[in-house]
Amino acid sequence: MPADAMTDELQTIIDLIRYGASRFSAAGLTFGHSYDNALDEATQLTLHALHLPHDLPPAYGQARLTLAEKEDVLALFLRRIEERIPAAYLAGEAWFAGLSFKSDPRALVPRSPIAELIESGFEPWLGGREVRRALDLCTGSGCIAIAMAHHNPDWHVDGVDLSDEALSLARENEARLHVRNLRLLKSDLFSALSGEHYDLIVTNPPYVTDDETDALPPEYAHEPELGLRAGHDGLDLALRILRDAPLHLTEDGLLVCEVGEAEQALVKLLPELPLAWVEFKVGQMGVFVAERHDLVAHHARIRKLADARGLDAGAPSPPAAADAPGLF
Repeated sequence: MPADAMTDELQTIIDLIRYGASRFSAAGLTFGHSYDNALDEATQLTLHALHLPHDLPPAYGQARLTLAEKEDVLALFLRRIEERIPAAYLAGEAWFAGLSFKSDPRALVPRSPIAELIESGFEPWLGGREVRRALDLCTGSGCIAIAMAHHNPDWHVDGVDLSDEALSLARENEARLHVRNLRLLKSDLFSALSGEHYDLIVTNPPYVTDDETDALPPEYAHEPELGLRAGHDGLDLALRILRDAPLHLTEDGLLVCEVGEAEQALVKLLPELPLAWVEFKVGQMGVFVAERHDLVAHHARIRKLADARGLDAGAPSPPAAADAPGLF
């Protein structure tokens, strides 16, 4: 049966979504950019092509499409299959912490489980501690920094990234979501933040190993490699952050860091460092919480590991809180 004849039978929104999901599965696509399955991606692309909201009531699923509308949907399906472009890039939108972000190849597609922590106010990890200033390292599209600022309008939030392209996208998302308590800065981790201190530092740095980056499915080739590759064990960025964070945390400050599947490598390198691994609704996902005083206590070992692999020297060793009254 000719392809045109096959698609002639597709009449409703539900027909198109079901057809797209079937085609995606048959094509062996990889999912994991905002959505993790074929049905959700087919739904996203169908509703985008039809200029309909993502939360369209189910009753509209039986609505019939015009020929032009169906052609628009099928064209997006074809690009998803043939070019392996993530659905979020095709639609230009990704949802994170209940907010709609512009998404394009200037930065990774928003998908961190840290969204759940933001929506829960970082409890029970903060334990009711007041947050006046928060930092998002490696902000990319700005999703974590902007979501923190949106959900906590009394916080002063900084978002930093090394990439000018990522920062340009973050600024567009800042305007899109009308946040007023955010500052975006260019910085290689903490390098441009001398003298800045935060009650909460949150980061989703690159943590994919070199071997894993080289073997990623085609969908990931559309994302900036700068946001993925992190050395032979995925910890090049994480070790620098662990080393330098104490100098930028207030006395009882908290670090929240995502390292994904590099979790095992980190635990093996620093078994003595007290890290609390967060359990999310779908299980543990490689996000840890660390107290400043623990990072200070183990700083010598962390610094040795970072220096041994040729990472930049970073800032001087942080003083213990008792040694620096009034420092913050």
